[in-house]
Amino acid sequence: MMAPARIAAWTSELTGVRRAITAVLLGALSLLAFAPFHLWPALFVSLGGLTWLLDGSYRAGRTLFVRVSGAAITGFWFGFGFFLTGLYWVAEAFLVEPWRHGWLIPFVMTALPASMALFFAAGSAITMVLWRPGPARVFALGVGLGLSELARGHVLTGFPWNLIGYGLLANDALMQLAAPFGVYAVTVFAVLLFSAPAAICSDGDPQSRATVLLTALLVGVLGASFFWGSARLSGAYDTPSDIRLRLVQANISQAEKWQPENATRIFETYLEMTQRPGIEEINIVVWPETALPFPLDKSEDALAAIGAALPSKTILLVGSVRWAEKRNDKGILLSREAFNSLMAVNAAGDVFTVFDKIHLVPFGEFLPYQNFLESLGVMQMTGVRGGFNAGAGPRLLTVPGAPPALPLICYEIIFPEEVRPSRSSQADTDRPGWMLNVTNDAWFGSSAGPYQHFFQARVRAAELGLPLVRVANTGISALIDPWGRVVAEIPLDAENILDISLPNSGPPTLYYSFGSWADLLAVIAALLGWFACAISTRRPSLTG
Repeated sequence: MMAPARIAAWTSELTGVRRAITAVLLGALSLLAFAPFHLWPALFVSLGGLTWLLDGSYRAGRTLFVRVSGAAITGFWFGFGFFLTGLYWVAEAFLVEPWRHGWLIPFVMTALPASMALFFAAGSAITMVLWRPGPARVFALGVGLGLSELARGHVLTGFPWNLIGYGLLANDALMQLAAPFGVYAVTVFAVLLFSAPAAICSDGDPQSRATVLLTALLVGVLGASFFWGSARLSGAYDTPSDIRLRLVQANISQAEKWQPENATRIFETYLEMTQRPGIEEINIVVWPETALPFPLDKSEDALAAIGAALPSKTILLVGSVRWAEKRNDKGILLSREAFNSLMAVNAAGDVFTVFDKIHLVPFGEFLPYQNFLESLGVMQMTGVRGGFNAGAGPRLLTVPGAPPALPLICYEIIFPEEVRPSRSSQADTDRPGWMLNVTNDAWFGSSAGPYQHFFQARVRAAELGLPLVRVANTGISALIDPWGRVVAEIPLDAENILDISLPNSGPPTLYYSFGSWADLLAVIAALLGWFACAISTRRPSLTG
Protein backbone atom coordinates (compact mmCIF):
# COMPACT_ATOMS: atom_id res chain seq x y z
CA MET A 1 0.00 0.00 0.00
CA MET A 2 1.41 3.37 -1.01
CA ALA A 3 2.10 6.01 1.64
CA PRO A 4 -0.91 8.29 0.80
CA ALA A 5 -3.22 5.27 0.93
CA ARG A 6 -1.78 4.23 4.31
CA ILE A 7 -2.29 7.77 5.65
CA ALA A 8 -5.84 7.79 4.29
CA ALA A 9 -6.59 4.44 5.91
CA TRP A 10 -5.04 5.52 9.23
CA THR A 11 -6.98 8.79 9.25
CA SER A 12 -10.31 7.20 8.38
CA GLU A 13 -9.95 4.65 11.18
CA LEU A 14 -9.41 7.23 13.92
CA THR A 15 -12.02 7.27 16.67
CA GLY A 16 -12.91 9.22 19.78
CA VAL A 17 -10.53 11.88 21.05
CA ARG A 18 -7.89 11.17 18.39
CA ARG A 19 -10.44 11.74 15.64
CA ALA A 20 -11.61 15.00 17.25
CA ILE A 21 -8.06 16.32 17.72
CA THR A 22 -7.14 15.42 14.13
CA ALA A 23 -10.24 17.21 12.84
CA VAL A 24 -9.41 20.31 14.88
CA LEU A 25 -5.82 20.35 13.61
CA LEU A 26 -6.93 19.93 10.00
CA GLY A 27 -9.42 22.78 10.35
CA ALA A 28 -6.76 24.96 12.00
CA LEU A 29 -4.35 24.27 9.13
CA SER A 30 -6.81 25.94 6.76
CA LEU A 31 -5.79 29.33 8.17
CA LEU A 32 -2.68 29.21 5.97
CA ALA A 33 -4.86 29.46 2.84
CA PHE A 34 -6.17 32.91 3.79
CA ALA A 35 -4.70 36.37 4.24
CA PRO A 36 -2.02 37.29 5.06
CA PHE A 37 -0.43 33.90 4.15
CA HIS A 38 -2.35 32.89 0.97
CA LEU A 39 -0.82 29.39 1.01
CA TRP A 40 -3.88 27.92 -0.67
CA PRO A 41 -2.37 24.43 -1.27
CA ALA A 42 -2.89 23.93 2.49
CA LEU A 43 -6.54 23.28 1.63
CA PHE A 44 -5.52 20.12 -0.24
CA VAL A 45 -4.34 18.81 3.14
CA SER A 46 -7.17 20.14 5.33
CA LEU A 47 -10.12 19.30 3.06
CA GLY A 48 -8.40 16.12 1.95
CA GLY A 49 -8.06 15.05 5.56
CA LEU A 50 -11.72 15.88 6.18
CA THR A 51 -12.62 13.64 3.23
CA TRP A 52 -10.73 10.74 4.82
CA LEU A 53 -12.39 11.33 8.19
CA LEU A 54 -15.80 11.27 6.53
CA ASP A 55 -14.81 8.05 4.77
CA GLY A 56 -14.34 6.65 8.26
CA SER A 57 -17.73 7.92 9.40
CA TYR A 58 -19.30 6.16 6.42
CA ARG A 59 -17.52 2.85 7.02
CA ALA A 60 -18.14 2.82 10.77
CA GLY A 61 -21.85 3.57 10.64
CA ARG A 62 -24.20 0.65 10.34
CA THR A 63 -27.21 2.91 9.93
CA LEU A 64 -27.72 6.23 8.19
CA PHE A 65 -28.36 7.95 11.52
CA VAL A 66 -25.04 6.76 12.95
CA ARG A 67 -23.19 7.83 9.81
CA VAL A 68 -24.80 11.26 9.71
CA SER A 69 -24.32 11.96 13.42
CA GLY A 70 -20.69 10.83 13.23
CA ALA A 71 -20.08 13.06 10.22
CA ALA A 72 -21.72 16.02 11.96
CA ILE A 73 -19.45 15.61 15.00
CA THR A 74 -16.40 15.35 12.77
CA GLY A 75 -17.48 18.43 10.81
CA PHE A 76 -18.03 20.32 14.05
CA TRP A 77 -14.49 19.68 15.28
CA PHE A 78 -13.04 20.55 11.88
CA GLY A 79 -15.03 23.81 11.91
CA PHE A 80 -13.93 24.55 15.48
CA GLY A 81 -10.30 24.40 14.42
CA PHE A 82 -11.06 26.39 11.25
CA PHE A 83 -12.67 29.28 13.15
CA LEU A 84 -10.45 29.13 16.24
CA THR A 85 -7.40 30.00 14.16
CA GLY A 86 -9.23 31.99 11.48
CA LEU A 87 -10.93 34.30 14.00
CA TYR A 88 -8.33 34.41 16.78
CA TRP A 89 -7.91 38.12 16.11
CA VAL A 90 -11.35 38.83 17.58
CA ALA A 91 -9.69 38.55 21.00
CA GLU A 92 -7.70 41.71 20.18
CA ALA A 93 -10.89 43.77 20.47
CA PHE A 94 -11.38 42.60 24.06
CA LEU A 95 -7.91 43.87 24.96
CA VAL A 96 -8.69 47.46 23.96
CA GLU A 97 -10.31 47.92 27.38
CA PRO A 98 -9.10 44.80 29.20
CA TRP A 99 -10.47 45.92 32.57
CA ARG A 100 -13.96 45.80 31.08
CA HIS A 101 -13.86 43.04 28.48
CA GLY A 102 -10.68 41.02 29.06
CA TRP A 103 -12.35 38.43 31.26
CA LEU A 104 -14.64 37.49 28.36
CA ILE A 105 -11.83 36.29 26.08
CA PRO A 106 -11.88 32.61 27.16
CA PHE A 107 -15.65 32.48 26.70
CA VAL A 108 -15.68 34.31 23.38
CA MET A 109 -12.82 32.27 21.93
CA THR A 110 -14.66 29.06 22.64
CA ALA A 111 -18.26 30.14 22.04
CA LEU A 112 -17.59 31.95 18.72
CA PRO A 113 -15.69 29.09 17.02
CA ALA A 114 -18.16 26.57 18.41
CA SER A 115 -21.21 28.44 17.14
CA MET A 116 -19.68 28.96 13.70
CA ALA A 117 -18.58 25.31 13.60
CA LEU A 118 -22.24 24.29 13.62
CA PHE A 119 -22.34 25.26 9.94
CA PHE A 120 -19.56 22.81 9.14
CA ALA A 121 -21.39 20.21 11.23
CA ALA A 122 -24.55 20.74 9.19
CA GLY A 123 -22.60 20.68 5.92
CA SER A 124 -20.89 17.44 6.87
CA ALA A 125 -24.23 15.89 7.84
CA ILE A 126 -25.72 16.80 4.46
CA THR A 127 -22.59 15.38 2.83
CA MET A 128 -23.01 12.04 4.60
CA VAL A 129 -26.61 11.71 3.46
CA LEU A 130 -25.28 11.84 -0.11
CA TRP A 131 -22.06 9.86 0.51
CA ARG A 132 -21.31 7.17 -2.07
CA PRO A 133 -18.13 5.33 -3.10
CA GLY A 134 -15.89 6.92 -5.71
CA PRO A 135 -16.14 10.45 -7.11
CA ALA A 136 -19.73 10.82 -5.94
CA ARG A 137 -18.48 11.63 -2.45
CA VAL A 138 -16.40 14.52 -3.80
CA PHE A 139 -19.55 16.06 -5.25
CA ALA A 140 -21.38 15.25 -2.00
CA LEU A 141 -18.85 17.33 -0.07
CA GLY A 142 -19.21 20.14 -2.61
CA VAL A 143 -22.98 20.16 -2.10
CA GLY A 144 -22.80 19.89 1.69
CA LEU A 145 -20.14 22.53 2.33
CA GLY A 146 -21.43 24.73 -0.51
CA LEU A 147 -24.84 24.88 1.18
CA SER A 148 -23.39 25.38 4.66
CA GLU A 149 -21.17 28.26 3.48
CA LEU A 150 -24.19 29.88 1.83
CA ALA A 151 -26.10 29.46 5.08
CA ARG A 152 -23.21 30.94 7.07
CA GLY A 153 -23.48 34.10 5.01
CA HIS A 154 -27.22 34.48 5.54
CA VAL A 155 -28.52 32.80 8.73
CA LEU A 156 -29.37 35.28 11.50
CA THR A 157 -27.28 38.31 10.51
CA GLY A 158 -24.77 36.20 8.54
CA PHE A 159 -20.98 36.09 8.83
CA PRO A 160 -19.36 35.00 5.54
CA TRP A 161 -15.82 35.58 6.77
CA ASN A 162 -13.06 33.48 5.18
CA LEU A 163 -15.39 31.51 2.94
CA ILE A 164 -13.50 28.53 1.52
CA GLY A 165 -13.56 30.10 -1.94
CA TYR A 166 -11.38 33.00 -0.77
CA GLY A 167 -8.52 30.53 -0.42
CA LEU A 168 -8.56 30.01 -4.18
CA LEU A 169 -8.76 33.69 -5.16
CA ALA A 170 -5.51 35.02 -3.69
CA ASN A 171 -3.75 35.08 -7.05
CA ASP A 172 -4.77 38.09 -9.18
CA ALA A 173 -5.45 35.86 -12.18
CA LEU A 174 -7.61 33.41 -10.22
CA MET A 175 -9.40 36.30 -8.52
CA GLN A 176 -11.01 36.99 -11.90
CA LEU A 177 -13.22 33.94 -11.28
CA ALA A 178 -15.19 36.20 -8.92
CA ALA A 179 -16.34 38.34 -11.85
CA PRO A 180 -18.55 35.71 -13.53
CA PHE A 181 -19.31 33.50 -10.53
CA GLY A 182 -18.89 35.27 -7.17
CA VAL A 183 -17.20 33.84 -4.11
CA TYR A 184 -20.00 31.43 -3.12
CA ALA A 185 -19.90 29.62 -6.47
CA VAL A 186 -16.10 29.60 -6.34
CA THR A 187 -16.41 28.00 -2.90
CA VAL A 188 -18.22 25.00 -4.38
CA PHE A 189 -15.50 24.56 -7.01
CA ALA A 190 -12.79 24.97 -4.36
CA VAL A 191 -14.28 22.20 -2.21
CA LEU A 192 -14.38 19.86 -5.21
CA LEU A 193 -10.83 20.75 -6.24
CA PHE A 194 -9.22 20.42 -2.82
CA SER A 195 -10.98 17.21 -1.76
CA ALA A 196 -10.73 15.22 -5.02
CA PRO A 197 -7.01 14.24 -4.83
CA ALA A 198 -7.48 12.79 -1.34
CA ALA A 199 -10.47 10.78 -2.54
CA ILE A 200 -8.16 8.94 -4.95
CA CYS A 201 -6.10 7.60 -2.06
CA SER A 202 -8.89 5.93 -0.08
CA ASP A 203 -8.02 2.31 0.43
CA GLY A 204 -10.06 -0.14 -1.62
CA ASP A 205 -12.10 2.42 -3.56
CA PRO A 206 -13.55 0.53 -6.54
CA GLN A 207 -14.14 3.83 -8.34
CA SER A 208 -10.60 5.17 -8.05
CA ARG A 209 -10.12 5.47 -11.82
CA ALA A 210 -13.20 7.67 -12.08
CA THR A 211 -11.93 9.74 -9.16
CA VAL A 212 -8.58 10.18 -10.91
CA LEU A 213 -10.38 11.41 -14.02
CA LEU A 214 -12.46 13.84 -11.94
CA THR A 215 -9.33 15.16 -10.23
CA ALA A 216 -7.59 15.62 -13.58
CA LEU A 217 -10.63 17.49 -14.90
CA LEU A 218 -10.75 19.80 -11.88
CA VAL A 219 -7.02 20.54 -12.08
CA GLY A 220 -7.46 21.22 -15.79
CA VAL A 221 -10.26 23.66 -15.04
CA LEU A 222 -8.01 25.34 -12.47
CA GLY A 223 -5.25 25.75 -15.06
CA ALA A 224 -7.68 27.05 -17.67
CA SER A 225 -9.06 29.51 -15.10
CA PHE A 226 -5.57 30.82 -14.41
CA PHE A 227 -4.85 31.40 -18.11
CA TRP A 228 -8.28 32.96 -18.65
CA GLY A 229 -7.77 35.27 -15.67
CA SER A 230 -4.31 36.23 -16.91
CA ALA A 231 -5.75 37.04 -20.34
CA ARG A 232 -8.52 39.08 -18.76
CA LEU A 233 -5.99 41.11 -16.79
CA SER A 234 -3.82 41.66 -19.85
CA GLY A 235 -6.82 43.29 -21.54
CA ALA A 236 -7.77 45.35 -18.50
CA TYR A 237 -7.56 49.05 -19.18
CA ASP A 238 -6.35 51.76 -16.86
CA THR A 239 -8.52 54.81 -17.32
CA PRO A 240 -8.25 57.17 -14.36
CA SER A 241 -10.92 59.84 -14.16
CA ASP A 242 -10.28 63.48 -13.44
CA ILE A 243 -11.54 63.06 -9.86
CA ARG A 244 -8.71 63.39 -7.37
CA LEU A 245 -8.92 61.69 -3.99
CA ARG A 246 -7.00 62.12 -0.75
CA LEU A 247 -7.18 59.14 1.62
CA VAL A 248 -6.22 60.01 5.20
CA GLN A 249 -4.92 57.28 7.51
CA ALA A 250 -4.04 58.88 10.85
CA ASN A 251 -3.13 55.58 12.59
CA ILE A 252 -4.92 56.33 15.85
CA SER A 253 -5.08 53.27 18.11
CA GLN A 254 -8.48 52.23 19.42
CA ALA A 255 -7.43 52.48 23.07
CA GLU A 256 -6.11 56.00 22.51
CA LYS A 257 -9.06 57.33 20.53
CA TRP A 258 -11.74 57.32 23.20
CA GLN A 259 -9.75 58.98 25.97
CA PRO A 260 -11.42 62.43 26.32
CA GLU A 261 -8.12 64.27 26.66
CA ASN A 262 -7.07 63.08 23.19
CA ALA A 263 -10.12 64.35 21.27
CA THR A 264 -8.68 67.72 20.27
CA ARG A 265 -5.31 66.30 19.25
CA ILE A 266 -6.94 63.58 17.12
CA PHE A 267 -9.11 66.11 15.31
CA GLU A 268 -6.14 68.40 14.70
CA THR A 269 -4.16 65.43 13.32
CA TYR A 270 -6.82 64.70 10.73
CA LEU A 271 -7.13 68.39 9.89
CA GLU A 272 -3.36 68.80 9.45
CA MET A 273 -3.11 65.73 7.21
CA THR A 274 -6.04 66.99 5.14
CA GLN A 275 -4.35 70.36 4.57
CA ARG A 276 -0.99 69.00 3.45
CA PRO A 277 0.39 70.34 0.15
CA GLY A 278 -1.62 69.40 -2.91
CA ILE A 279 -5.03 69.83 -1.28
CA GLU A 280 -5.96 72.41 -3.93
CA GLU A 281 -6.03 69.62 -6.54
CA ILE A 282 -8.20 67.31 -4.46
CA ASN A 283 -11.93 66.85 -5.10
CA ILE A 284 -12.75 64.38 -2.33
CA VAL A 285 -11.01 63.81 1.00
CA VAL A 286 -11.88 60.60 2.87
CA TRP A 287 -11.48 59.97 6.60
CA PRO A 288 -12.22 56.49 8.01
CA GLU A 289 -15.09 55.04 10.05
CA THR A 290 -15.67 56.85 13.37
CA ALA A 291 -12.58 58.89 12.65
CA LEU A 292 -13.36 61.33 15.47
CA PRO A 293 -14.23 60.52 19.09
CA PHE A 294 -17.27 62.82 19.06
CA PRO A 295 -20.41 63.30 16.92
CA LEU A 296 -19.22 65.57 14.14
CA ASP A 297 -22.65 66.89 13.17
CA LYS A 298 -23.17 68.21 16.73
CA SER A 299 -19.86 70.09 16.85
CA GLU A 300 -20.18 73.50 15.21
CA ASP A 301 -16.54 74.37 15.95
CA ALA A 302 -15.24 71.20 14.29
CA LEU A 303 -17.44 71.72 11.23
CA ALA A 304 -16.30 75.32 10.93
CA ALA A 305 -12.65 74.23 11.13
CA ILE A 306 -13.23 71.61 8.43
CA GLY A 307 -14.93 74.18 6.22
CA ALA A 308 -12.00 76.52 6.62
CA ALA A 309 -9.54 73.74 5.75
CA LEU A 310 -11.28 72.61 2.55
CA PRO A 311 -10.87 74.37 -0.81
CA SER A 312 -14.13 75.69 -2.21
CA LYS A 313 -14.87 72.67 -4.42
CA THR A 314 -13.54 69.95 -2.12
CA ILE A 315 -15.80 67.54 -0.22
CA LEU A 316 -14.93 65.61 2.93
CA LEU A 317 -16.40 62.13 3.45
CA VAL A 318 -15.98 61.14 7.08
CA GLY A 319 -17.23 58.38 9.37
CA SER A 320 -18.85 59.59 12.57
CA VAL A 321 -21.31 58.55 15.24
CA ARG A 322 -24.62 60.35 14.71
CA TRP A 323 -27.26 60.94 17.36
CA ALA A 324 -30.87 61.43 16.26
CA GLU A 325 -33.16 62.98 18.86
CA LYS A 326 -36.95 63.02 18.99
CA ARG A 327 -38.65 65.73 21.04
CA ASN A 328 -42.25 66.64 21.66
CA ASP A 329 -43.86 70.04 21.02
CA LYS A 330 -42.48 71.31 24.32
CA GLY A 331 -38.94 70.36 23.43
CA ILE A 332 -38.79 67.51 25.90
CA LEU A 333 -36.48 64.70 24.76
CA LEU A 334 -38.47 61.54 23.99
CA SER A 335 -35.78 59.29 22.56
CA ARG A 336 -32.17 59.33 21.41
CA GLU A 337 -30.83 56.93 18.81
CA ALA A 338 -27.24 56.30 17.72
CA PHE A 339 -26.15 55.58 14.16
CA ASN A 340 -22.80 54.64 12.66
CA SER A 341 -22.73 57.09 9.79
CA LEU A 342 -20.82 58.40 6.81
CA MET A 343 -21.16 62.16 6.45
CA ALA A 344 -20.40 64.46 3.51
CA VAL A 345 -19.15 67.92 4.52
CA ASN A 346 -18.62 70.82 2.11
CA ALA A 347 -16.34 73.84 2.26
CA ALA A 348 -19.05 75.82 4.05
CA GLY A 349 -18.83 73.37 6.95
CA ASP A 350 -22.27 71.93 6.26
CA VAL A 351 -23.17 68.25 6.52
CA PHE A 352 -25.21 67.91 3.34
CA THR A 353 -25.49 64.11 2.96
CA VAL A 354 -25.59 61.27 5.48
CA PHE A 355 -25.51 57.51 5.01
CA ASP A 356 -26.26 55.33 8.06
CA LYS A 357 -24.75 51.86 8.33
CA ILE A 358 -27.36 49.22 7.52
CA HIS A 359 -25.75 45.91 8.52
CA LEU A 360 -24.60 46.21 12.13
CA VAL A 361 -22.12 43.95 13.94
CA PRO A 362 -23.83 41.72 16.54
CA PHE A 363 -22.31 42.15 20.01
CA GLY A 364 -20.10 44.90 18.58
CA GLU A 365 -22.71 47.52 17.74
CA PHE A 366 -25.87 46.00 19.14
CA LEU A 367 -27.06 43.12 21.33
CA PRO A 368 -29.87 40.68 20.64
CA TYR A 369 -32.55 41.45 23.25
CA GLN A 370 -30.72 44.71 23.89
CA ASN A 371 -32.78 46.05 26.81
CA PHE A 372 -32.87 42.74 28.66
CA LEU A 373 -29.14 42.12 28.38
CA GLU A 374 -28.34 45.70 29.35
CA SER A 375 -30.46 45.23 32.47
CA LEU A 376 -28.11 42.37 33.37
CA GLY A 377 -25.09 44.62 32.90
CA VAL A 378 -24.06 43.25 29.50
CA MET A 379 -22.88 45.81 26.93
CA GLN A 380 -21.74 45.54 23.32
CA MET A 381 -18.11 46.36 22.51
CA THR A 382 -18.81 49.99 21.58
CA GLY A 383 -20.39 50.63 24.98
CA VAL A 384 -23.19 52.77 23.52
CA ARG A 385 -26.24 52.55 25.76
CA GLY A 386 -29.15 51.16 23.72
CA GLY A 387 -26.82 50.05 20.93
CA PHE A 388 -26.62 51.42 17.42
CA ASN A 389 -29.62 51.55 15.12
CA ALA A 390 -29.58 50.26 11.54
CA GLY A 391 -29.97 52.76 8.74
CA ALA A 392 -32.76 52.50 6.20
CA GLY A 393 -30.79 53.30 3.04
CA PRO A 394 -30.79 54.00 0.17
CA ARG A 395 -27.38 52.55 -0.63
CA LEU A 396 -26.08 55.02 -3.20
CA LEU A 397 -24.31 58.17 -2.08
CA THR A 398 -24.27 61.20 -4.37
CA VAL A 399 -21.24 63.47 -4.20
CA PRO A 400 -21.16 66.59 -6.41
CA GLY A 401 -18.90 66.16 -9.42
CA ALA A 402 -18.42 62.40 -8.91
CA PRO A 403 -20.28 59.27 -10.04
CA PRO A 404 -22.70 57.76 -7.51
CA ALA A 405 -20.80 55.85 -4.82
CA LEU A 406 -21.76 52.62 -3.10
CA PRO A 407 -20.99 53.36 0.59
CA LEU A 408 -20.05 50.43 2.82
CA ILE A 409 -19.14 50.89 6.46
CA CYS A 410 -16.78 48.37 8.03
CA TYR A 411 -17.73 44.73 7.49
CA GLU A 412 -20.71 45.52 5.25
CA ILE A 413 -18.30 44.87 2.40
CA ILE A 414 -17.97 41.14 3.19
CA PHE A 415 -21.61 40.48 2.17
CA PRO A 416 -21.68 39.89 -1.61
CA GLU A 417 -25.46 40.01 -1.94
CA GLU A 418 -25.67 43.32 -0.06
CA VAL A 419 -22.85 44.97 -1.97
CA ARG A 420 -24.40 43.95 -5.27
CA PRO A 421 -27.33 46.31 -6.10
CA SER A 422 -30.79 44.78 -6.17
CA ARG A 423 -32.06 43.52 -9.50
CA SER A 424 -34.65 46.32 -9.65
CA SER A 425 -31.86 48.91 -9.77
CA GLN A 426 -29.49 47.34 -12.27
CA ALA A 427 -30.06 49.66 -15.19
CA ASP A 428 -26.78 51.12 -16.38
CA THR A 429 -27.94 54.55 -15.26
CA ASP A 430 -28.34 53.24 -11.68
CA ARG A 431 -25.01 51.44 -11.53
CA PRO A 432 -22.61 53.01 -9.03
CA GLY A 433 -19.34 54.30 -10.41
CA TRP A 434 -17.26 53.22 -7.41
CA MET A 435 -17.39 51.67 -3.96
CA LEU A 436 -16.34 53.44 -0.78
CA ASN A 437 -15.44 51.36 2.26
CA VAL A 438 -14.61 53.26 5.46
CA THR A 439 -13.63 50.98 8.30
CA ASN A 440 -12.05 50.86 11.73
CA ASP A 441 -9.83 47.79 11.94
CA ALA A 442 -7.89 49.38 14.80
CA TRP A 443 -9.91 47.11 17.10
CA PHE A 444 -7.83 44.18 15.86
CA GLY A 445 -4.31 45.60 16.07
CA SER A 446 -1.66 44.08 13.81
CA SER A 447 -3.30 40.65 13.70
CA ALA A 448 -4.46 38.76 10.61
CA GLY A 449 -7.92 40.33 10.91
CA PRO A 450 -7.20 43.58 9.00
CA TYR A 451 -5.45 41.64 6.23
CA GLN A 452 -8.36 39.23 5.86
CA HIS A 453 -10.83 42.12 5.79
CA PHE A 454 -8.79 43.95 3.15
CA PHE A 455 -8.55 40.90 0.91
CA GLN A 456 -12.30 40.25 1.01
CA ALA A 457 -12.86 43.89 0.05
CA ARG A 458 -10.64 43.36 -3.01
CA VAL A 459 -12.78 40.41 -4.10
CA ARG A 460 -15.91 42.63 -3.98
CA ALA A 461 -14.27 44.97 -6.49
CA ALA A 462 -13.54 42.06 -8.84
CA GLU A 463 -17.06 40.68 -8.45
CA LEU A 464 -18.76 43.91 -9.48
CA GLY A 465 -16.16 45.40 -11.80
CA LEU A 466 -16.06 48.58 -9.72
CA PRO A 467 -13.09 50.50 -8.29
CA LEU A 468 -12.92 50.46 -4.52
CA VAL A 469 -11.71 53.28 -2.28
CA ARG A 470 -10.91 51.92 1.17
CA VAL A 471 -9.90 54.03 4.16
CA ALA A 472 -9.12 52.51 7.56
CA ASN A 473 -8.10 54.14 10.84
CA THR A 474 -4.86 52.17 11.20
CA GLY A 475 -4.84 50.50 7.77
CA ILE A 476 -4.99 49.04 5.29
CA SER A 477 -6.13 52.03 3.22
CA ALA A 478 -5.96 51.57 -0.53
CA LEU A 479 -7.32 52.13 -4.00
CA ILE A 480 -8.42 48.92 -5.74
CA ASP A 481 -9.12 48.80 -9.48
CA PRO A 482 -12.20 47.10 -11.02
CA TRP A 483 -10.24 43.85 -11.41
CA GLY A 484 -9.38 43.58 -7.72
CA ARG A 485 -5.77 44.72 -8.08
CA VAL A 486 -4.16 47.07 -5.57
CA VAL A 487 -3.30 50.35 -7.34
CA ALA A 488 -1.81 52.02 -4.26
CA GLU A 489 -2.01 51.48 -0.52
CA ILE A 490 -0.99 52.73 2.91
CA PRO A 491 0.20 49.73 4.92
CA LEU A 492 -1.07 48.68 8.32
CA ASP A 493 0.11 50.75 11.31
CA ALA A 494 1.35 53.68 9.23
CA GLU A 495 0.36 57.35 9.30
CA ASN A 496 0.12 58.79 5.81
CA ILE A 497 -2.04 60.26 3.07
CA LEU A 498 -2.62 58.89 -0.41
CA ASP A 499 -3.41 61.25 -3.29
CA ILE A 500 -4.68 59.39 -6.34
CA SER A 501 -7.16 59.61 -9.21
CA LEU A 502 -10.36 57.59 -9.03
CA PRO A 503 -10.43 54.97 -11.83
CA ASN A 504 -13.43 54.67 -14.09
CA SER A 505 -15.59 51.61 -13.54
CA GLY A 506 -15.02 48.44 -15.52
CA PRO A 507 -17.66 46.69 -17.62
CA PRO A 508 -20.56 45.11 -15.67
CA THR A 509 -19.65 41.56 -14.67
CA LEU A 510 -21.81 38.47 -15.00
CA TYR A 511 -22.00 38.35 -11.22
CA TYR A 512 -23.24 41.93 -11.16
CA SER A 513 -26.00 40.96 -13.59
CA PHE A 514 -27.06 37.60 -12.18
CA GLY A 515 -25.73 37.50 -8.63
CA SER A 516 -27.25 34.79 -6.46
CA TRP A 517 -28.21 32.72 -9.51
CA ALA A 518 -24.54 31.80 -9.82
CA ASP A 519 -24.52 30.70 -6.16
CA LEU A 520 -27.48 28.39 -6.66
CA LEU A 521 -26.33 27.06 -10.02
CA ALA A 522 -22.97 26.04 -8.54
CA VAL A 523 -24.68 23.90 -5.89
CA ILE A 524 -27.07 22.48 -8.50
CA ALA A 525 -24.13 21.62 -10.77
CA ALA A 526 -22.42 19.77 -7.90
CA LEU A 527 -25.67 17.94 -7.18
CA LEU A 528 -25.99 16.89 -10.83
CA GLY A 529 -22.39 15.68 -10.75
CA TRP A 530 -23.20 13.64 -7.65
CA PHE A 531 -26.27 12.15 -9.31
CA ALA A 532 -24.33 11.17 -12.44
CA CYS A 533 -21.71 9.40 -10.31
CA ALA A 534 -24.11 7.90 -7.78
CA ILE A 535 -26.28 6.05 -10.29
CA SER A 536 -23.23 4.01 -11.34
CA THR A 537 -22.13 3.01 -7.83
CA ARG A 538 -23.43 0.71 -5.13
CA ARG A 539 -24.39 1.95 -1.67
CA PRO A 540 -23.19 -0.81 0.68
CA SER A 541 -19.61 0.22 1.49
CA LEU A 542 -16.47 1.86 0.28
CA THR A 543 -14.69 -1.46 0.20
CA GLY A 544 -17.52 -2.96 -1.94
